[in-house]
Amino acid sequence: MASESETNILFRLKTHGPQTAQKLAERFDMTVVGIRQHLGSLHEQGLVDHRDEAGKVGRPTKIWQLTETGHAQFPDSHSSLTVELIDSVRHVFGEDGLDRLIQQREKETLRSYRAAMKDTDDLAGKVRALAKQRSAEGYMASVQKQRDGSFLLIENHCPICIAAKSCQGFCRSELELFQAALGKDVSVKRSEHLLSGARRCAYAISPA
Repeated sequence: MASESETNILFRLKTHGPQTAQKLAERFDMTVVGIRQHLGSLHEQGLVDHRDEAGKVGRPTKIWQLTETGHAQFPDSHSSLTVELIDSVRHVFGEDGLDRLIQQREKETLRSYRAAMKDTDDLAGKVRALAKQRSAEGYMASVQKQRDGSFLLIENHCPICIAAKSCQGFCRSELELFQAALGKDVSVKRSEHLLSGARRCAYAISPA
């Protein structure tokens, strides 16, 4: 079982991607030796692994990252039940019935997103409100303002990942949801996609 420090390391790797032991040591105000001991423990548990990256001088630098088992420490919400329900809807109502189900979910979720944004008129406030709502849903979302004034909505975890693999309509629905919630005068484009091999999902948001 991972200790509190090791859990913090897992969370850091989940939310910020692959890291060196040096970077982790700086983040947690620990010695590199201490961090390596924790990483060694996590490696023995199968939660992290590393790749070697050529350095300027001397030995290659180890870049630490989560394994599939490590990512599984941040589980999907009721994933097995959700997939079973999707399969049942397909079997009973067909793909059209499943599409109607997704559309209904989209309408209900859109109402909640618009309610979360009702107290702000500027794009920055709307994106922050959306990220807060998504985090409450388990997506570990954050916002980064870009140099050109646009925003990057980052989701470090997908609580419905297994369901999304079973039904791509959920991912399509999310992109359309963000667009509808933020308005026609806003451009929303997916720049990173978990199901396409990225470690996270990210959306570039800017005035249209």
